[in-house]
Formats: sequence, C-alpha cells, structure tokens
Amino acid sequence: MLQNTAERQFETFQKSPEIVRNVDYFREHIAEADTAEKLVDDRKLLTVALGAFGLEEEINKKAFIQKILEEGTDASDSFANRLSDTRWRQFAKAFGYGNFTGANTGIPSFREQTANDYLERAFEVSVGEVNTDMRLAMNFRREIAAIANGSNVEEVGWFQIMGQEPLRAVMEGAFGLPSSIGSADIDQQKELFERKADQFFGGKSPAVFKDPLKVEEALRRFFVQSEIQNGPTASTPGSAALSVLTGSANTSGLSSNSIVNLFISNF
Repeated sequence: MLQNTAERQFETFQKSPEIVRNVDYFREHIAEADTAEKLVDDRKLLTVALGAFGLEEEINKKAFIQKILEEGTDASDSFANRLSDTRWRQFAKAFGYGNFTGANTGIPSFREQTANDYLERAFEVSVGEVNTDMRLAMNFRREIAAIANGSNVEEVGWFQIMGQEPLRAVMEGAFGLPSSIGSADIDQQKELFERKADQFFGGKSPAVFKDPLKVEEALRRFFVQSEIQNGPTASTPGSAALSVLTGSANTSGLSSNSIVNLFISNF
C-alpha cells in the first residue's frame, strides 16, 4: 500500500509546517556555516545536515560530530575513515570542511542535494513511526544499490553493510540470524554473511544486489522473519500455515529455528 501511494504521501509530507521550516532555514543559512564549529552550533542547520545522511539521532554529540567534520576524509587515518559506519564518511566528505577542497556549504548544488536527501530520509522516519520494518526496507532499497555498485564491493561491501545498523538489521532478518552475532569476530561475521548470501541469493558478494529481484527477495525474507518473530495476525500472508507449524511444534519436537526455516522454504 505504501509503494502504491508513496508519491502522493511524500508530496503531502513535504508540505508539513515543520519540514518546510527546516528546509527553508537550511537553504537560507547553510552558506553561513563555513566552518564545522558554526554548523554544529546551529541546531536547525545540524538537524537537516545529519538527517540528510540518516544520522539525526546523533545530534547531541556535538564534539564527536565536529571532530569528524574537521578531520575530513582525505587522510586514510582520519576519524571518519576509522569508523565502521560509513555514513559518517559520506557526511564528512559531502561537507568537505577538513578536506583539501574545503567547505562545500556555499555551493548551490550541494545545498539542494542535501535538502532533498533530508526530505527523503525524513519521510522514511515518518513512515518508521508507524512501521519500523517499512522504514528499514525503504532505507535498504536505497542504500544497498550504492554498495552493490561500488567499485570495491568485493573487499568492503559486507563491512559497509555490517557497519550500518539499519542495513545489518535487514540482512540479519533476511538470513534468519540473531542480532547477537554482532558480538562475534568481524571476519567470522563476514564469512557467515557470505555463506548465507550464497545459499539464499546465489552469490557470496553484496554485488548480487545489483539485481532488483534479489533486493526484493531479501526484503520478502526480512518481512517474513519479522512476522514470525512478532507474531502473525489474521491478515498476515501465510499465517494459517504458520499457525499449523507452530501448533505442531510441541508434539513434533521441532525447534523454533526449524519452524522458521520450514516456513520460509514453503512461503
């Protein structure tokens, strides 16, 4: 339903008073923020700046944000480049404060791109207030394409996915993995993701998600797993079959993982 009405809903969302105020203020004042310190000291500007990269929840970490911006991304050992969450690297590179080229805040095309990215991601946040899984799916559909088509996807693709919590959540769901695997050795996690990707999508590399059909298959599996974990409703597709499987578990000795795997294989 969201996909069928997304365009109309997005148009309505863009006209909401708070969103209009945020975007108008950003467009009018971002050029004045010619240093990282000025940006982090202006909460209205920072709201849009962080929101454009899906980092809005980090807005109170002013010193952390300023350090990321001031060190830039030119140096391989800069703070942003050492963080596992690649959104910070994208954020620092886009604003350019610590890079050789300098701040991009006075460039009209940068201003408009950032404002548009903020609108798109703020819409996802709004959707997430109603359905968290739908927000994760919208984010996944956008972000996975950039990773899958990256020039170094074979070397860093899985690390990029594992470093972004929203992407990791979708992939763990699609693979039927518990979030606790995040405590394992990072290389072991990568190997596990590779095996699962090969099993379910026919390839070990995130490059398999260049195929839109693979993306939709991953999301289908994610939603099925979410329904299983949260409990189906009468309107849930396949809920009758799941009820039969679950009801039979006590007498058959099937584990919960066996139920999940059996259900997905027949969905």
